[in-house]
Amino acid sequence: MSSAGDKSIDGWELLLNNTAPNALHNSNARYDSPKCDEDTRVEVTHEIMDWIEDRGGPQRLLCMTGAAGSGKSCLLQTTAEICDRSNILAASFFISAEDPTRNTVDPVIPTIAYQLGRENEALKWLIKTAIEKDHLIFSQSLEAQTTALIVKPLEYMRGTGTDLGSLPYAILIDGLDECRDEDRQAALLTAIRRCLLADDLPFRIFIASRPEWAIRTALEPGGHLRKMAYHIQLSDKYDASADMRRYLQRRFEDIGLRINNPRWFSEDDIEAFVRAGSGQFIYVATVYRYISERRSSPAERLKIILTWTPREGQATRPFEALDRLYTSVLLVAKNAYEAVDSHHGRDFLLLFRMHHYFLRLVFLAHDDFNSSSFSPSASILSVLLCLEGGAEETLISDLRPLVTLTTDYGGNSHLRLYHKSFSDFLEEPSRAKDLFVPESRVYTHLAECMMEHIIQSPLDFDSIPARWEKLPLPAVYRQSLKDAIKMLPFMLVSVRGVGSDAIYDKFVDFTQNGGWQRIDKLLPLVYLANETDSSNKYLGWLGVLDIFTGRLEGAKPDTAAAIGVFFKKWCHDYTQLFGYEPDLKRR
Repeated sequence: MSSAGDKSIDGWELLLNNTAPNALHNSNARYDSPKCDEDTRVEVTHEIMDWIEDRGGPQRLLCMTGAAGSGKSCLLQTTAEICDRSNILAASFFISAEDPTRNTVDPVIPTIAYQLGRENEALKWLIKTAIEKDHLIFSQSLEAQTTALIVKPLEYMRGTGTDLGSLPYAILIDGLDECRDEDRQAALLTAIRRCLLADDLPFRIFIASRPEWAIRTALEPGGHLRKMAYHIQLSDKYDASADMRRYLQRRFEDIGLRINNPRWFSEDDIEAFVRAGSGQFIYVATVYRYISERRSSPAERLKIILTWTPREGQATRPFEALDRLYTSVLLVAKNAYEAVDSHHGRDFLLLFRMHHYFLRLVFLAHDDFNSSSFSPSASILSVLLCLEGGAEETLISDLRPLVTLTTDYGGNSHLRLYHKSFSDFLEEPSRAKDLFVPESRVYTHLAECMMEHIIQSPLDFDSIPARWEKLPLPAVYRQSLKDAIKMLPFMLVSVRGVGSDAIYDKFVDFTQNGGWQRIDKLLPLVYLANETDSSNKYLGWLGVLDIFTGRLEGAKPDTAAAIGVFFKKWCHDYTQLFGYEPDLKRR
């Protein structure tokens, strides 16, 4: 058996056996890797290169996060090529979830060490010797590998008089989020911080990733990289629309030369694609890839994609690449969320769809309700759904490549989708397939949650104050209760077909448990006469309730009659409050 220091084994050969050749920026496996066009992404490329070349800058780690499809890999590839031409590229590693040779952190440090050593014979010999002294180095921790293969050899060279500042110094790592196992992603970041960012080493390190758990928590306030990293939030800081426009213009013109028809497209066509792309390069890249298929007519494919409406069984799938991306991210997030013990019994897709659909479904469904300018925050929606505080953060934790929570001036958080095309995907069953959640489930569950929210309210309904803000409830609960009352009729009237029988039964229980008595006590506080447009809002609420009651009469006549008593009272209250009778015509 060979000992750990057996010289019969060549250390450099052993290193090569543990590297990932496909991960290099110029590897044959990445021969068609995307990169930025010459006059696109200029501003962000300049920012990246200015940071890399500022060797005296205080932050020697650059982290660029951005949504899926925002162009991170293109920027990394372009940066690697610029650094290579300038002789400052020390190493690059392009991680890929689809390539088993480079979808874990295991080969990252050996591959970086290989690239450092191949450019410097003295360093190569030191790395080779270190491996020959310990053949098991590749089974040790990332920090141990980094120290043995990179840090100690460089320290030895400096001790013998070598100016480390003369060596190539830019290390680029793309796609951290594509590494299997989030804990290993975090371990790599820790090894980089503790070992490669030491003050006496020359490196400036550029890491790109979707904003997923490992890098997101490291960069958040209190995270271990927060103070030492320069952070570019690509999707928030840079609007790529102009670059997307130039990208399509140039490629469409090239197609025109190929087919000898420069007028095969219009400027309006390009603008339509740029608007639909929501600032994300992956959309226009997918459009171009579909249209430029050489065995098809570009003009015909252009027409198809501009007018395409997905249908079941349809052979044409211009957004198949996008759909694979969205399916992958959703499945990972679903499995991670539902694996948590405290989430047992929850339907991740249903909960997320309610956050996604809430505004669009409700606001656009009823003009009367739309006039109320109801805009629930994500935290209030979590309360309405009878979830714990902060549930919205946990829900989207693994969807950060596609969505984020933004905060308005009032401190309220709202869901934001980076890609309009992601919204299109969620709404179309032929694209989302098994991940599709129909609208009927969204409406039904929301209505059930709102009724439960009203019934479970801890208020003493025999001593209600004169103004809503005086209710003895936490502010977020007070607002969510108000929203439940205002929205309930609109949710109920939206449930049709599948789910209507179930909601009728829930509605009977709500009525028998005193739900309408509770609403009766609170309704005067919800629609006060001195509030802007309150008469129209109240009228819209009554009108929609009248429609739902009419539908209920055939299925649950006793319940409909019970609501009718309250309805007559509220119409009388309306007249007393505003001085004229409500004009209601049941449709």
